[in-house]
Amino acid sequence: MRMMVTLLVGAALAVPALAQDAEKNWYPSKYGADDTKGAMNNLSEAGTVNAAKLIKTGKTYALGVVTGPTTPAYPPRSYSATILQSNDGQGGSMGANKVTAHDDIIHSWVGIGTQIDGFAHLGIDHHYYNGVKGSELYSPAGVTKYGTETILPTATRGVLLDMTKHFGKAVLEPGTAFNRAEIDAAAKAAGVTIGKGDVVLFHTGWMTKAASDPQGFIAQQPGLGVEGAEYLASLDVVMVGADTAALEAIPFEDPTKPFIVHQTLLAKYGVHVLESINTAELAKDGATEFMFVLGQPRFRGAVQMVINPVAIR
Repeated sequence: MRMMVTLLVGAALAVPALAQDAEKNWYPSKYGADDTKGAMNNLSEAGTVNAAKLIKTGKTYALGVVTGPTTPAYPPRSYSATILQSNDGQGGSMGANKVTAHDDIIHSWVGIGTQIDGFAHLGIDHHYYNGVKGSELYSPAGVTKYGTETILPTATRGVLLDMTKHFGKAVLEPGTAFNRAEIDAAAKAAGVTIGKGDVVLFHTGWMTKAASDPQGFIAQQPGLGVEGAEYLASLDVVMVGADTAALEAIPFEDPTKPFIVHQTLLAKYGVHVLESINTAELAKDGATEFMFVLGQPRFRGAVQMVINPVAIR
């Protein structure tokens, strides 16, 4: 860590240079020193057209779980709703047509349930995607850069890798990490090739724990390993997700490097992380590729967001 500090101070005093973490140079981004889109640069109109060609039956899949008071969440995250009736439901209606209504107020963290992580969510030593310093984007009223409202609308090819089939278990054990060898084997078994602009989702069976053991669902889980994250980023995918709360394996592959998969995808490569994706129905139907559609709520300055992506076959 002292070496890290020395390098950053040196870079600030000398000519601009590549920053370093303990492993390698990681910024500026290959998409340019001023880039803010990250791997979403790999989206294209042609990719959307090709993804639409995957639609054969018209069946749609809600990939988001229902978010509510009992949704498993990392402490102290929580959710509550207040429903309001006009005139408390006691008074008169509006107009000759007797209009009555309900309104609602949601008190909730937006990092709960099915969610997307933006680039301002997690970084490396106070540096975020493309080396942007936390002090340059932080504001208590909302980040001034990389807010999730800037994430591009996505309509591209989605790929599901069923890791329960690969490991021969209905639910993978916590701490089970899958990396390049497992990813390649699962892709081969599914008859798919991961390509530029894809969204890659993993089915681990872990979502079955959400209702029966919500604390256990959060505290430990199977997931992506750091080598696997590096590998997927090298394939120019735009998002990676799973039916787990953190995407990556917990207990961590290296206990001294918590959430390194998040650091790898978000900070180093600008690949968005998707969490608590409802992959069960896709896996049940044997779906391996589909059109993936996402238009997240555009709350200014948020670093993560509750979402409900849709898969179409």
